[in-house]
Amino acid sequence: MVYQEPEIRQTFTNIENKSNDGYFNYNGQSAKSKLISIVIPAFQEEKIIGQLKQIYTAEIKKKFHFEVILSDGGSNDKTVEFASSFADKIVIHKGQHRQTISEGRNKGAEVATGDVLVFINADTYPQDVNIFFTYIRQWAESKNSSFDAIACYVLGFPNEMTKSDRLFYTIHNAYVSFLNKIHLGMGRGECQIVKKELFQKVNGYNPSIVAGEDFDLFRRLSKFTKIKFEPKLVVLESPRRFRKYGYFKTIWFWILNSISIIILGKSYSKEWEAIR
Repeated sequence: MVYQEPEIRQTFTNIENKSNDGYFNYNGQSAKSKLISIVIPAFQEEKIIGQLKQIYTAEIKKKFHFEVILSDGGSNDKTVEFASSFADKIVIHKGQHRQTISEGRNKGAEVATGDVLVFINADTYPQDVNIFFTYIRQWAESKNSSFDAIACYVLGFPNEMTKSDRLFYTIHNAYVSFLNKIHLGMGRGECQIVKKELFQKVNGYNPSIVAGEDFDLFRRLSKFTKIKFEPKLVVLESPRRFRKYGYFKTIWFWILNSISIIILGKSYSKEWEAIR
């Protein structure tokens, strides 16, 4: 297999300039204010990624001092074209192999300038951007924080939620909270937040893990820091995988992958299907 370096595009959509100390200067923000990097892995997401333009606006970026990085897994649709309207940097996979989401997130993190990395999927976004980024901003600036990674509260898109969805999310969020309280480390990959220094210390996501990479990362992080499950940080996801395979089959594969990672250090699944 011939390795190909990813293509990196710096769109600087909403960035004014870059200071000598490596921090981006947004209007109204101090150059010494810690930058937040939003890393969005994507593959064939033209149907849904355009909505993020309404989330990561120039005004919100300026207010909360963050950059948006799209890490594209080699899409041949209009994902990159649509993302260029809001992403400041775009990393494009050019290799012959199918990129894992772990590898995609890592490639995005490699070009991140921020002190805090927010990994959030292309079909996921904050329920309330002001609450979301205010919390992360305060946490990033705090010198007395007892935790260096955060697991978010995940819900489905409001217009698609059913009674079964509400029951599932209530139980699963409680489960994630419990695992972090007993220091096992857990957070759904829809949105995982970690300080970059610690992310680099554990060498990021394991690029060879096809599924369960989110569990694997937070499990390793929990050996070095407390992980906080934060109900205030609500993100909304597309329930498309549950709609196609149902809860039982999806959760069953989650369990198989988690057990395989714990025992064998690799995922059970050989490939994780992209549902579009």
